[in-house]
Amino acid sequence: MIWLALALLIFIFQIATILILEFRHPSKTVAWLLILFIFPIIGFVMYYFLAKEYQRRRTVRKSRVVAEEIRLQALLRCKLVNRPTDINSGQFAHQERLYRMLQSMALSPITSCNETRVLTNGEETFSAILEAIDSAKHHIHLEYYTIRDDGIGRKFKDALIRKAHEGVEVRVIYDGVGSLELSYQYLRDLHDAGIETTCFLTPRLAFFDKRMNYRNHRKIVVVDGLIGFVGGINIGDEYLGGNKKLGFWRDTHLQVKGDSVYFLQDIFMRDWWFTTKKRLSDSAYLPEHACTSNEQVQIISSGPNSIADSILEVVFAAVSVAKTRIYITTPYFIPDASVLMGLRTAALSGVDVRLIIPYVADSNLVLYASLSYVEDMLAAGVRIYRYKKGFVHSKVLIIDDLIASVGTANMDMRSFFSNFELNALLFDQSAIDKLVHDFNADMRDSEEIHLHVFKQRPRWQRASEVIARMLSPLL
Repeated sequence: MIWLALALLIFIFQIATILILEFRHPSKTVAWLLILFIFPIIGFVMYYFLAKEYQRRRTVRKSRVVAEEIRLQALLRCKLVNRPTDINSGQFAHQERLYRMLQSMALSPITSCNETRVLTNGEETFSAILEAIDSAKHHIHLEYYTIRDDGIGRKFKDALIRKAHEGVEVRVIYDGVGSLELSYQYLRDLHDAGIETTCFLTPRLAFFDKRMNYRNHRKIVVVDGLIGFVGGINIGDEYLGGNKKLGFWRDTHLQVKGDSVYFLQDIFMRDWWFTTKKRLSDSAYLPEHACTSNEQVQIISSGPNSIADSILEVVFAAVSVAKTRIYITTPYFIPDASVLMGLRTAALSGVDVRLIIPYVADSNLVLYASLSYVEDMLAAGVRIYRYKKGFVHSKVLIIDDLIASVGTANMDMRSFFSNFELNALLFDQSAIDKLVHDFNADMRDSEEIHLHVFKQRPRWQRASEVIARMLSPLL
């Protein structure tokens, strides 16, 4: 009886610990309690190593100081938007509230001297990035969640080595989990050419430092501080359709020139300091640019080291002001309760809300979690499509003709709360039109889900959705 009472006290202690530490995120609390009930001791060990609070670490506080110094340098070189009427979109003149919210984003204001190019799929993206790399004169900065030692990975390696031999500074950040399969020889070849590389939280370090759950999901390329890239595409043959299971890979990336490149550089430089403790302070990394285009762009970053959940807040704010349409493409749809309510409310109010998710998924657990939201969304009037041409990996949000987002963040709680992410907000009509054109093309390659048909899905699928939904905050 004593041992039973002791075990019960330990179990109650574990429950209380999770309830106290996760009070800000009820959905995560439910997920961890489910794991704890299934695996009483193992579940708490998992929680200890995977769910540790990240913001208060001394290293992170120091990185914020470094970030402020870099940011001030960038601001001196930018043409900033000072009022909503400065934004090219005629709709934005009456969006004072949304404008103030976007301007409150501490790390990056809206800049107005930019030139953007929406890149559709891997072939166009890799071609544009390799062309920019080939033009490099001073430095090349790459930051990726996944880098693979395959066909396109070796093409990138050869291009970087060639530029390093020409005297160009080359630096590479890769994530410890996303690039887990990256070979030692690949990195050795880079090092031998004088290229600096660093791993963002190696799995071993992250495990013992209780940061395993926090991954760097960003994809950044900056060439000479003048050309930048951000979006959903990593470096791997699967982005060229090389994965036999997933087939054709549908994705979206973005090339930027002008003021916004400074803030991509800012994020890379902060992440470089975070992983190496080396400052990149040369003014050559933030050079004067010759861009004369007047597109407005805002770079929004978020992560567990941020005080605010910036990307989530931007998504919610944008959804809440929609009047005619909300178009979303995402491979993983596991929304925060606020976003879910915002989308349902918009649809019930007559806004044309459309969502494209995969038909073929890279994770069945995540797919069932996404499907668990479908019935409620359809009942509210949201139109949902499942992409059938291959695997859709784009992360795109389009609000009216007002604003659009392209970046690395999925429409899920992992991207909102746990990952280091990066999105670009676009305000120019031509960029929004291109994204709408691609969205319409993706709808034609998709199958619409109808409520009366979806309600007839088998019981085993419903059960799978329930379990996946409960675990979804941790996926």
